[in-house]
Amino acid sequence: MGCGAKCRVGACAIRRRALSRMASEDDEIMREFLLESRDNLSRLDRDFVTLEQNPRDHAVLSRIFRCIHTIKGTCGFLNLPALERLTHSGESQLSRLRDGEILLDGHATSTLLAMVDGVRRVLDSLERGAGEGNEDFSPIIAELAKIGQAEAPAKTASLPVSPAPPVASQRPPASLRPVPAEPAATTAETPVEAAPRALNVGDTTVRVDVALLDRIMNLVGELVLARNQILKFGAKSVDAGLVAASQRLNLLTTELQAGVMKTRMQPIGNVWNRFPRVVRDVANVCGKKVNLEVEGADTELDRSVIEAIWEPLIHAVRNAIDHGIETPERRRMAGKSPTGRLLLRAYHEGGQVNIEVSDDGAGINTDKVRARSVERGLVSAERAARMNEREVAHLIFLPGFSTADSVTTMSGRGVGMDVVKTNIEEIGGTVDIASRSGFGTTLKIKIPLTLAIIPALIVMSGGERFAIPQVNLLELVRLEGASSRRGIETLHGAPLYRLRGNLLPLVFLNEALELPGPGATDVVNIVVLQADDRQFGIVVDGISDTEEIVVKPLGKELKALNVFAGATIMGDGGVALILDVLGLAQHTGMVSATRERAVVEASAVAQGEGEGRERLLVFRVGSTARVAMPLSRVARIEELAPERVEHAGGRDVVQYRGTILPLIWLEQELLGEAPLTGAEPLVVIVCSDGERSVGLVVEEILDVVEEAVSVQSPASARSTLGLISVQGRVTELLDVAALLRRHEPGFFARKEVAA
Repeated sequence: MGCGAKCRVGACAIRRRALSRMASEDDEIMREFLLESRDNLSRLDRDFVTLEQNPRDHAVLSRIFRCIHTIKGTCGFLNLPALERLTHSGESQLSRLRDGEILLDGHATSTLLAMVDGVRRVLDSLERGAGEGNEDFSPIIAELAKIGQAEAPAKTASLPVSPAPPVASQRPPASLRPVPAEPAATTAETPVEAAPRALNVGDTTVRVDVALLDRIMNLVGELVLARNQILKFGAKSVDAGLVAASQRLNLLTTELQAGVMKTRMQPIGNVWNRFPRVVRDVANVCGKKVNLEVEGADTELDRSVIEAIWEPLIHAVRNAIDHGIETPERRRMAGKSPTGRLLLRAYHEGGQVNIEVSDDGAGINTDKVRARSVERGLVSAERAARMNEREVAHLIFLPGFSTADSVTTMSGRGVGMDVVKTNIEEIGGTVDIASRSGFGTTLKIKIPLTLAIIPALIVMSGGERFAIPQVNLLELVRLEGASSRRGIETLHGAPLYRLRGNLLPLVFLNEALELPGPGATDVVNIVVLQADDRQFGIVVDGISDTEEIVVKPLGKELKALNVFAGATIMGDGGVALILDVLGLAQHTGMVSATRERAVVEASAVAQGEGEGRERLLVFRVGSTARVAMPLSRVARIEELAPERVEHAGGRDVVQYRGTILPLIWLEQELLGEAPLTGAEPLVVIVCSDGERSVGLVVEEILDVVEEAVSVQSPASARSTLGLISVQGRVTELLDVAALLRRHEPGFFARKEVAA
């Protein structure tokens, strides 16, 4: 097959996929139209009866008019000409009724009800997939046109109105009565079963009040708390029946929670549907041409999150059009299309929702941002000079920042991107920005799926328990013995820890919350967190476990405590406060000038002292072999049950974090010995190049050290670089790149080429 033929086949496939996707979207729009129309029509019969008894009830008449008007307006969009003509005729007479040109009587009511019945028959036909059907609605349309012709009352409200008889006593005109079909001939020997009634769209959905959903959600939250308590009791019980019942309760509660959460989920398209108008209006005001594109409109979020992100997204979109996308003239000069591109994209990743607002504009002018920040006193000139491009780009989130030269209706007050950042962080989300000069900017927002039930890490400090939202958690570090004493340094009164060569500011939670200290101990537990665009660690007395918690808001008396985001009830019935990571960082001065100066000076010292030194992970292979590898090559260290190992494709693998993780047994690779497995967990060092992962099976993790790496003897085995001295002991230095490339061709290749 030639290249041209392949291209044509590929194009056809793309068109088929596009048409299939469009058809799916059209089906969903039609389904929503049928559902809404059925729901509205179900009220019309009652409203017509009410209106006939009180023809001057303008509220009811307006409700009827809006219903028919909505159906008619959607018909044009869905290409339903027959239904559009029918509803247009009804709408015209309802408009005359609303304007007081005619008054409703029994004949008019019956005619309008016949029009409603005709609408129902069209909807039935659409649900059966038969289009609008073949029924001729000309008689109904003609009869509608006659309403008020025989006797047109004056437009004055002072005319007496005689009550109309009930609708049941009125017979519709002969032209509107359905003609009964002749019954089919049957015989007694041939029984005919009644055809089952087909379900329409309304039969498959139920509309529930939002307040009731919120109440159910609260009850499920309480059930989760009760489940957690029972699981703790069950774990300590020797009663097999209680253990089995608690596990069954756990499964059912989890399923119920997932189901209720889904009832609160709404597609983000519900928010994005309002943006075409916003983009159009903002672009017109700014004198620009912008084409809006959306991806992932069916990505679902909890409705509370949907409500919370509307305002931040409005500011982000306005900022992209006002400051990002150039005018048509400037775009032509830059060799671009005069119409700018604005993309809204949403997708699920890692239990969160990612939202991206991207434009193909000029990008962020970092020099101008740096200068304006110093000019407005938002940062010092010294700090601005030390900032890299990414840090400068994040200055646009500072309160009061703006590059606009004057205040307009669109910009200049310095509240746009500040609102985005503040509002997103209030719901436990994060904001990041990436920009490339001349090519555009992407604002990336990460937010939780829901705000009601979240995963959290439980820690202990000062005799109290605290919950840390997992969305802010990066990693855990435990220092023991001598490492705990020499691992933490102090500079300008600010405690710091060297984490893989980077300096991590520390906060002692006991001191920050004025709680009693743990006393003498040779163990330090550090929880590494992300707040804003900065990392810092909090030192706690102990770390418990991760579990799902139900967020309970704090009372108004405690709202001023910005270090807490709420509270939760634990499995034993006790209360734990939920830490607000950003609030804690602000409360403890994580961004203060003293801490920044300490970090900068310590970094400079570390750079001078650390030349030629490298952080190494030291581990044991087999019974005696000491091996080291660069810590930078390590993604994670895991303990895996031996029974999880499977053999597939000629190698050992395990199912790991939703992927297949290949295993390399270093005992066999380096020593040539067959690996022996027992009941003990396997110690696995996970290496990753960002796309793939491989697990190295070792015997024991010994230490993490910082050493000047100098190969003193050639390699004694394949996959090693030679012998080095680590802590005064001879150690093999693993050639990680060669090892992984041999087992996984191309591993690390792209990463190292880019570097």
